[in-house]
Amino acid sequence: MATIKDVAARAGVGLGTASRVLTGSTQTSPSSRERVLAAAAELGYVANGPARSLRRARTDALGLLVSDIRNPFFSELAHAAEQEARAHGYAVLLANANEDERQADDVLRTFASQRIDGLMLSPQGPATPQLEALVARNVPIVLLNRRIDGLDLPFYGTDNEQGVGLVLDHLQRRGHHEVAYVGGTPTMSTGVERARAYLGGRAAHGISTDDALVEAGDFQTEGAAAAMLRILDRGVQPTAVFGANGATTVGVLRALRDRLGADAAAAIEVVSFDDFDWFAYASPPITAVRNDASAIGRAAVQGVLALLRGEQAESVRVATTLVDRSGS
Repeated sequence: MATIKDVAARAGVGLGTASRVLTGSTQTSPSSRERVLAAAAELGYVANGPARSLRRARTDALGLLVSDIRNPFFSELAHAAEQEARAHGYAVLLANANEDERQADDVLRTFASQRIDGLMLSPQGPATPQLEALVARNVPIVLLNRRIDGLDLPFYGTDNEQGVGLVLDHLQRRGHHEVAYVGGTPTMSTGVERARAYLGGRAAHGISTDDALVEAGDFQTEGAAAAMLRILDRGVQPTAVFGANGATTVGVLRALRDRLGADAAAAIEVVSFDDFDWFAYASPPITAVRNDASAIGRAAVQGVLALLRGEQAESVRVATTLVDRSGS
């Protein structure tokens, strides 16, 4: 089992420097911090005792790492998970990755040192050495709304194909042909699944297959606004825009109004995969796919608890509904 001395030696730093980095001190250089964290991940180092204590002693605490706590989907999910865990005698330690792979790895390192009994994780990208180390130690882990290639872990999330199908049906009923699509991060499973469902289904729904109408964002407002502007820069004139999540939709609205003005922007129908409360009060109101984040949060807790009991945890895809605010 790796010790802090092993980490210091691998990183080529002194024991004091390694200790400061691993305890969260800012009194180290960025290069030293990077080397120490990389060495700790490579060696599978866990602070506060040998890794076997993770499985030997129960703490009645579950870790929950969400992608962006500002996103109402994840805040609703976290609230439901906390309530479900509490009903079973567990506390939930909540952390935010802020859509940042590095920040997520820091959180995983902290969770490991706190000896959580199980982990509910919304991934930020491919498997990292820190996550792989937790998997290797048989820490019960379930994934939230995003999958990781190469890791066969129970998954609890939205039925993206079904949700996108609702949007395509809606756009067809509304008679739209020139539809722009602002997607999510193309390296994340959620972004891939929603884009695949939309691109694969648009022709059958009478929607243009012109790829000038398609651009990838990053599931965040600023990135989506930039993606929408790139679409408009190509000279296309969409009558509708589909945003791959709530934050993406906000970015789309901002870009349309900034570029076209309020009146012209209001003439373009915007549809969102994710529903925010204020979408009902926008002008015009925004039709949206509503995720059942609470059901996902509850199911994830039940999955982790099943793993803790030594049982098999079955993955769950939760169906969505469409909130049609078009008035048609």
